Amino acid sequence: MEQFFSGWKRNYYGKGDVTAYRLNRDGVTAGGQSPVFGANVKMLVYGDAFWPTYTTGDNTGLVATDSMKNFIQRETLHYAGCDLEDYCRFLGAKFLNLYPQVEGIQISVTEIPYTALQPQSAAFAPAGPERLTSRFECNRSGIVEIASGITGFKLLRLGGSAFHGFVRDEYTTLPDIHNRPLHMWLDLEWSYTTVDAAFSAGKIPAAVRALVRQVFEGFESGSIQEVIYRIGTKMLAEIPPISEIHLEAQNRTWDTVVERGDELGIYTDARPPYGCLGLRLRR
Repeated sequence: MEQFFSGWKRNYYGKGDVTAYRLNRDGVTAGGQSPVFGANVKMLVYGDAFWPTYTTGDNTGLVATDSMKNFIQRETLHYAGCDLEDYCRFLGAKFLNLYPQVEGIQISVTEIPYTALQPQSAAFAPAGPERLTSRFECNRSGIVEIASGITGFKLLRLGGSAFHGFVRDEYTTLPDIHNRPLHMWLDLEWSYTTVDAAFSAGKIPAAVRALVRQVFEGFESGSIQEVIYRIGTKMLAEIPPISEIHLEAQNRTWDTVVERGDELGIYTDARPPYGCLGLRLRR
């Protein structure tokens, strides 16, 4: 179910899963950005002008969702930047300008990343697994919300992770673990101290991505909760434009088949139940 930062909406509609790939086929780009810009877009609009469609089937003033798809894809040609936040702002401002019956708009974008096979190569392959995200809402008064994120981190540490000292009762079967290979997934979303701070030409998301990897690699943890707390506090300490962070982790640690002490082991994908861990921090 959709939620809007500006509050409850009686009705809204739009188009989701719209993909667009802007290819600079000559390889000429500004500021060293990739010739491949890929995005998956969801656009939602709201306004009283669309209420008759729900109550009587009167589509006067309704912008068809197919037109929204075409707008997103064709206007991506006219967007020259590389960061999702500015891309959202570009699409939102132009759509509001085109259709005066729209009171407000929310745009959510997930990057579709590709990386060159070699420097300066014309050949690319999918990158990831993590992907940048942005969520943007604006209305006739201006920007209401802008948030950024990275989803899909899949992180593996061979050792240096423990989990012990937890409650033991008749439901407990898990043994104390002092040195496990940790496999965790992680999604993050953050907001900014000011609207202008969100438009960093990709510098803040790049800093967050590097910081997550650095923290995960850099210390021995007693729990996944401790890992995400260290990531969150370091983000607030080292990236001043970030005002609030929401982190959600999944414990996807592999099941043990056989181990030879701490030096060698065979593992398999864990059973479907997995641990969920969440944390919100603000400045």
